[in-house]
Amino acid sequence: MKAKVAVLISGAGTNMAALLYAAKLPNCPYEIVLVASNNSDAEGLKIAATEGVPVFAKSHVGLERAAHDAIMHEAITQSGATYVVLAGYMRILSTEFVAKWGGRMLNIHPSLLPKYKGLHTHQRAIEAKDPVAGTSVHLVTAELDDGPVLGQIEVAILPGDTANTLADRVKMAEYQLYPKTLADYVARDTNPEYLTAQVRKYAFAQPEADEVLSHGMPCFGIIGGKKFAYVSIDHHGDGNIALLVKISGIEEQAMLIDSDAERYHRPAYFGDGWVGIRLDLGDTDWDHIGDWIAKSWRAVAPKKLTKLVDVAAEF
Repeated sequence: MKAKVAVLISGAGTNMAALLYAAKLPNCPYEIVLVASNNSDAEGLKIAATEGVPVFAKSHVGLERAAHDAIMHEAITQSGATYVVLAGYMRILSTEFVAKWGGRMLNIHPSLLPKYKGLHTHQRAIEAKDPVAGTSVHLVTAELDDGPVLGQIEVAILPGDTANTLADRVKMAEYQLYPKTLADYVARDTNPEYLTAQVRKYAFAQPEADEVLSHGMPCFGIIGGKKFAYVSIDHHGDGNIALLVKISGIEEQAMLIDSDAERYHRPAYFGDGWVGIRLDLGDTDWDHIGDWIAKSWRAVAPKKLTKLVDVAAEF
């Protein structure tokens, strides 16, 4: 299943085009499901529409920032996108919008971050007599150009370079970096090692937890006690990666499956006291998964251990 990506642009959309054409290559793990803009005349919209990608435009003129961001957010969610990519989107985003897409929104910046955040990056690199400039892809956070860096490419600064000549070469580097970095990042959603590591982090946050291999699956339990979580990786050839956790019984299991049959399922051979939660759908809420793991741990933990946890929580 390919990750669904919405791209936000304001102008020519050349980085968007690089992402779009890379998405046509065999085995690319993402697809562009929407190109949206705050400028209805953006040239990039024409490129996307010609390639059969849905487009959306809404001018920000006359709208408060939060109101415009809410409109863009609605268009993105309606497209089914689980990632947002900024590609020359010339708008500072509201903290509310950034929070909604935390960990799932990428941006490309024309410098080797953390150097030269903001504007005029090429001129600043030249004036500083740096031997190299470059480009960075980073996660978007509330602070401008400050999110974790996911990938970079260095570009040598040549004698006699101007900001414009350097910018032309950095652009070529951007077209290589952005599709590759995006592909690597979204591929985590179906990478068993990454997904297991995420579950492991939450499982080991529980008191007296240990890990063993059980029924061919990574399994987490209380030391010397019962198991509270399994990671099912293509178990019995179902092709899915799922977390198996304890629940109260068949009624809760049925309620969960009825609410979202794609996400929840009855795990084979585990009975009615367990539920499977798909981890490979591309939109996993890891805080929610952490809550499930904690609840499952509590369901099997000895009372003396849960009492200790409850007492500690009071302080």
